[in-house]
Amino acid sequence: MMISLIVLTVIVIFLLAYIFYGRFLGKRIPLNDSLITPACSINDGVDYVPAKPALILAQHFSAIAAAGPIVGPIIACLWFGWLPALLWVVIGAVFIGGAHDFFALAASIRHGGASIGEIVKRYMPGRSYKFFLIFVWLALEYVIITFTDITAHTFKTSIEGSAFGAGVAASSVLYLILAMIMGIALYRGRLALWKVTLIFLPFLLGIIWLGPRLPEWVLAPLSGLSVKQWDAILLLYCLIASIIPVWLLLQPRGYMGGWFLYLVIFIGLAGALCGGFSMEYPAINLSGLKSLANGKNIFPILFITIACGACSGFHGIVSSGTTSKQVKKERDSIPITYGAMLLEGLVAALAIVTVIILPKNNPLLKADPNLIYAGGIARSLGLFNIPYEAGLLFALLAFSTFVYDTLDVCTRLARYILQELTGLSSKKGGLICGIASVFLPFVFLMASKEKGYLAAWPLFGASNQLLASIILLAVSVWLIHLGRRPWYTILPMIFMWTVTSWALVNLSLPFVKSLFNLSGGVFPSADTWLLGLCGILLLGLSLMLIMEAARVLFLRERR
Repeated sequence: MMISLIVLTVIVIFLLAYIFYGRFLGKRIPLNDSLITPACSINDGVDYVPAKPALILAQHFSAIAAAGPIVGPIIACLWFGWLPALLWVVIGAVFIGGAHDFFALAASIRHGGASIGEIVKRYMPGRSYKFFLIFVWLALEYVIITFTDITAHTFKTSIEGSAFGAGVAASSVLYLILAMIMGIALYRGRLALWKVTLIFLPFLLGIIWLGPRLPEWVLAPLSGLSVKQWDAILLLYCLIASIIPVWLLLQPRGYMGGWFLYLVIFIGLAGALCGGFSMEYPAINLSGLKSLANGKNIFPILFITIACGACSGFHGIVSSGTTSKQVKKERDSIPITYGAMLLEGLVAALAIVTVIILPKNNPLLKADPNLIYAGGIARSLGLFNIPYEAGLLFALLAFSTFVYDTLDVCTRLARYILQELTGLSSKKGGLICGIASVFLPFVFLMASKEKGYLAAWPLFGASNQLLASIILLAVSVWLIHLGRRPWYTILPMIFMWTVTSWALVNLSLPFVKSLFNLSGGVFPSADTWLLGLCGILLLGLSLMLIMEAARVLFLRERR
């Protein structure tokens, strides 16, 4: 009963937020459907491709959601208890994440589909542009590292000694092939979207059943691949997906991924509202002011552990990088961005529920977050008389599907940024920049220990949230130039920058302290070097951007 009440409360808050605060944000521009969007005015058939709102919403939602609002909330729930995690998800999604995503998209549309980096270049001239692009590119690299390794471990999942992950991997490959066939049917065959949906969604469910039932000569090689080998294969996929036209893979895969997300949300809601599960995990998991997260304070570590689901700088890059190049009408911006952010918040809330229903001594709590999540979804599917193992397979495939949706979008965006920095605008230049964007993740993942994503997660969360504060800063400068008083972006920007900078200082301190031990022959671990050096670099770049923004606004006021 209590779980049902919690979930219903979250839904009501999100509905009211969409109706009232979403409408409020939309009036700050205001949105105008008579203006021709860049998707229609440019329409190059590769990056600028106008699409129906339902298609863009599903693609955008699947791109921003991925595994972030699952992994982060589950880790935070384990460390701090479910109440702090849930409160940050709800407050962050409504007042910070939604506004961040919407204004990033609106700014991009009003500037011809320009990226946030190009908008920074226009309103914060000088070094700000290059500082910002370097910052974003580094943040995207951490996303690629983290989610590539999470997916690789999903494909190596073993349940009671069986190579369960091989079936998930097989279904995933079939899913990508199906997405490309759908893209051809939609854009070359000119089939209506509703017809394509009716044809391909049953096939999507079919490949879930087919994957683990493929012949042994297909599954055996997949099960024999190591995590490192899967890392390399997934990075190759990222490279290919980043350079082929969006209509061939990104849009159709994103659309089907969106349906996957909708279905998982429905299943999670059914389990939360009708499953009769009891609350097992504690609401607050603290010892004094210290958490169980290796003795770190809940404030500010909570806010970087849960990045996606509350606020994510990556969303702003997606909004201004790919989504803005597909929107037909400006008024579609609120449901696509603010609506998708609230849906992602719901995904995060349901991920937290998968922890709440587990007793504190349950061995599943020591497993990877993907298995905890899959276990919760499988238990919910039991309401429909679906066997636990089949439900587990479905949930793991859904999880890897969500990650796909982020990986190829993220690599494409990293390619865009390198092309902006280098001026390599040709197809050959796109390939070179694509290779460069997967090279650093490849080196890190090949050199890291098992479960490298756990070492990279704090840095991913911190860089992601710090990126959100920088994007909020950029759109605030733009809104000020329009004559607005954007307290609705400035206040979230100040909060996000403060807590994230504080967290990065905490992450960098072990590295700084280790430097004093070098003379004694004590060398810090690779993880300590990674967190320390990158943390200091990100903090430096963000400080430079803030000082540049202050200088620009001060000079503007003086003029």
